[in-house]
Amino acid sequence: MSAREQKLPIPVRRALVKLGEDIRDARRRRRIQVKIMAERASITRSTLCRVEKGDAGVSMGIYASVLFVLGMLDRLSDLADASHDQLGLALEAEALPKRIRHRTSPRARSGTEP
Repeated sequence: MSAREQKLPIPVRRALVKLGEDIRDARRRRRIQVKIMAERASITRSTLCRVEKGDAGVSMGIYASVLFVLGMLDRLSDLADASHDQLGLALEAEALPKRIRHRTSPRARSGTEP
């Protein structure tokens, strides 16, 4: 385990390992060989191996390329979609004003407006 990975919170490491395993399983279900998968994703076989192990040092772009080859890129784009962010939506709703007042112009208050 690299020093970078040791600094990651345990749930993050577990999530990356699961993602790597899921990618490996998806590749196997499609019966795509490692060599072919790496070629299609424009990466080396060793990088694909690192992806399938959930290596945190592999760039997000590489993970995205691999998901694209597997036909799963749409799921990545929905990952942090605001419509799925229940906590964020709840906090946003709390911050909405309770009442809205109509602002009057300074002229209207002084009586100079017709």
